[in-house]
Amino acid sequence: MKLKSIGLFTSIFAIVCALACTSNTKKNLVNSNEKEASLSKNDSFNKVNGIRFYEAKRRFKNGLSFNAFGFQQEPNWIVEFKAPDTMLAYSPEKKGMESFYLQYDHGQVYNFAREFFRAKSITKDSLVLQRLQVNGIVIADDDDERSNVFCTFYSKDYIENKLKTTLKELQKPTKADTLFIKQLSAKTYNNPKSADLAFAAREPVVFLPNSKNVTVEKISTIDELNKRSAAVDYLYPLYRLQINKSYKTFNYRFSVIVDAKGKLHVNSVYGVMKEDLAPRKRLLQGITDVYLQNLFIIKPGTTLGIPHSSEVTLILVGKKDQ
Repeated sequence: MKLKSIGLFTSIFAIVCALACTSNTKKNLVNSNEKEASLSKNDSFNKVNGIRFYEAKRRFKNGLSFNAFGFQQEPNWIVEFKAPDTMLAYSPEKKGMESFYLQYDHGQVYNFAREFFRAKSITKDSLVLQRLQVNGIVIADDDDERSNVFCTFYSKDYIENKLKTTLKELQKPTKADTLFIKQLSAKTYNNPKSADLAFAAREPVVFLPNSKNVTVEKISTIDELNKRSAAVDYLYPLYRLQINKSYKTFNYRFSVIVDAKGKLHVNSVYGVMKEDLAPRKRLLQGITDVYLQNLFIIKPGTTLGIPHSSEVTLILVGKKDQ
């Protein structure tokens, strides 16, 4: 499909302004027309001006809240349009509504709160916005999963008086979501150490010390520069495990597949030459079997309460008793 430039409106605006400089009379006329055009761009939102909408569901194109990698779309936005060009959105950091400029792009594509959306439906009861993935100035193809996320919002009146339910109830995963996770999990039971079948656990693996000689720390992988927010932090579980009084001092970084029974299977090894990979992997599996499986109580990751294989990264530190 042929993609449109995000900067289309800016270019048109510049051309109009250049032509408008030919005379004061013409300039006044163009400015007047521009103002009317600017207001008309948000006509669709004008009819819901002042109505606060609460996100009730967020789904991929297939209607599910989860993708094959275990990433869950969670509805949590609160938005409100303020004429002529302002969108209010709830800020968890400020614990209140924050104002954003509603930038019109083309068609039904808008930008606010550092995100691009396509308005699919706007009524006084509900909004349906398609979240778009924009790379540079180009909207990603329809086959890009990141551009196939649909957010449905309802007004408070619609939720309480027409649907006669609560927002919390509407935001719960569906039966289809549960069935999907059960199917993904069942595949991991047949091949528990497979990295291809393992998927991110919504409730990550838990390591509980089973000895006073070990400690555990779960490290956040939030990285705003690389757009890794708190919402996706659970996709990349990272733990620092320290063993005191070990047979030698060491510091290793590697990943393991933690199966549904809490068994650890070494997967990727970092920081070694290719020729050293196989012996290092055998060494780490030995340390894992002898030390980690006995010194920690390991609870597998779960999604919707269902245990399954998932991958986690470990920084394993050994301190030899001096």
